[in-house]
Amino acid sequence: LRHGGTHKGNKRVRTMPQSPQEFYKKMELKTPPEKGIKKFNRIKGDRGEKMAAKFIKRSGYKILERNYRSPFGEVDIIAGKGDVVAFVEVKTRSSDRFGLPSEAVDRRRMERYANAARFYFSGSEIDCTVRFDVIEVFGKEINHIVSAFEAH
Repeated sequence: LRHGGTHKGNKRVRTMPQSPQEFYKKMELKTPPEKGIKKFNRIKGDRGEKMAAKFIKRSGYKILERNYRSPFGEVDIIAGKGDVVAFVEVKTRSSDRFGLPSEAVDRRRMERYANAARFYFSGSEIDCTVRFDVIEVFGKEINHIVSAFEAH
């Protein structure tokens, strides 16, 4: 089938009024939605992480690492305050359509964070409390969930 074309036989089938490129242009999208949405989510996530880092600093923490990469995945923020080192997952949402931001932290993500923490401290003796927090960024509101989960 072609856009606005016909189906074999006498029956005319209209699939789209114009090509996809014309449609996206008309809808003021420069790229197909799947590429545009990924970029939008990345920008939104980066903004949320910046807001969370400022919030953490204002709360008296020192940022030890941002976007720390390990073989187990990336940790958004590693922060220290006194004898506590917090591994912080930042979840940003613009609506509650898909649930609360913290509900997106599943068992697999928790295991990844625990393994990343083990890797972060590997080869060194630690004398601190390790904690796993979640910071929800919902619009301009920030909710810090202290000790959101435990490592097993």
